[in-house]
Formats: sequence, C-alpha cells, structure tokens
Amino acid sequence: MSRRAFLLGGGAAGGLVLADALVREPRAFQVQEVVLPLAKVPPGRELRLVHLSDLHIRSFHGYFEKVARTVNGLEPDLILLTGDYLEQRRNLDGVQRFVSMLKAPGGIFAVQGNWEYWARLEGENLRRHFARWGATLLINRSHDLDLHGVPLSVLGLDYPSPSDRVKLLARMAAPERVNLLLSHVPAFDHQALEGRIDLILCGHTHGGQVRLPFVPPFYLPRFSEPFIEGLYRVGPEETPLYVTRGVGTSILPVRFLCRPEITLLRLHAA
Repeated sequence: MSRRAFLLGGGAAGGLVLADALVREPRAFQVQEVVLPLAKVPPGRELRLVHLSDLHIRSFHGYFEKVARTVNGLEPDLILLTGDYLEQRRNLDGVQRFVSMLKAPGGIFAVQGNWEYWARLEGENLRRHFARWGATLLINRSHDLDLHGVPLSVLGLDYPSPSDRVKLLARMAAPERVNLLLSHVPAFDHQALEGRIDLILCGHTHGGQVRLPFVPPFYLPRFSEPFIEGLYRVGPEETPLYVTRGVGTSILPVRFLCRPEITLLRLHAA
C-alpha cells in the first residue's frame, strides 16, 4: 500500500470515528435492563422502575421526545431522575417539556445535580417548578408510597452531602419498607447509611462518555471514583448501587463506545 493510500484510508477511518462520536452515538441510547432480587419484595411481585440521569438539555428536540416515548413504553411503576437536567443556558422550558411527557402510576421522583447549582436554579425554586410539571423533587427528604401492595420509600440525597446529612436521611428509612435512595453522585459515605437502604441509584459519571477498550475513562467528574457505570455493592450490608451512563452529554456533545442509557430495573423477591 502506498503512503498516500494509507493516509487516505486512515483519514477516512478517522472521519467515520468522528462522525460516530459526534452524530450517531450521542443519540443512540439503549435500554439497559437490570433484574435485581430484593429481600423485601414479596414472592410473585415485581416492581418496574425506570432510572434516568444527566439529561443536560440544551434545547428540546426529537431525541428527547424519543427518550420520553421509550420510557413510557416500558410501563414503569416509578420514574426516578438523578440530576443534571440543565446546562448553563438554564433551559427550564426544555426540562419542563421532557418531564411533562413522562408517565408512571407511582409518580416521578427526582434529586438535584451539580449543574442545577451551577445554573443557579436549585433548591426550593426548582422544587416548585418540578411540582408544576408533575414530579417530586426530594431535597434530603423521603416520600412514602405503596406499589402493588409493597410499602416503598424514595429518599433523595442532595448534592453534595456530608456524612452527617447522609446519616440523617438514612434514619428516615423504616426497616419494613423497600427504601430507594437517589443520589446524583455515587461517591459519598456509604457507611453512614447504616445498612438501612435497599437500593441506591446514581448518575453523574456519564460512564466516562468517551471510552477506549481496556482503558480507564479519560475523565470522571468529582465524587465519581471508583464508580464508572453499572452495578456495584457498597457499605456494611453490600447494598446494591447502580450508576447509569445517563441520557445526555456534558461539556462536549460527544460519546464514543459509551452509549446513552435508559435503565429499567425489575425488582423481585430474593
């Protein structure tokens, strides 16, 4: 092969990789199904939860409509959102359009991420917006509900939270209930949960967003490591902790070997 042909071939391959990272993969989301046994789920029952994170909605367009339609098609009992809905443009209209499309009989529950703070649209202000859109934003609070006869609590850990705040929130968890903890970041003091939580759901990492085979992520945001994506076990009771790759992109609108993710969690009896 001549040097010119080699360079042309390499340039074409590089162009394909760049097109994949910039155009195809950032919108090629996949539904990741996780079947998880929990001791508090009675035999013969199943709870269907959809977990979304890291939307980073700069402008609302067909991609987010497709995500919302896919979520609703999964027929979740609950939809759980773990932060970073905004960018610095503070596109509340786009977030409102997305959240308002979501449907789940048990409700939609959310926590804040770092971008809500950076955009200065956090706290009680954002909680009121979410309430108007049909969703409950939990800021170091718990919400009790009943799903198919299963008593369940959703606890929302704010970003960031020191150990004493984690401990206070965990003590709201009644031992007879299935206790789900939402946290934007996966790296916090899991020991402070004191074994009271049955499942932790997080985002923040984007799964690394740009990956190469057999190589650690080039970059992970603060309060991520050692968590990247997928299912982990943490704390004194080996509590399951799931980190989603998220729906959107941050800083640069690229993904490579790290597709966006809608997580469907199917909880059944252990």
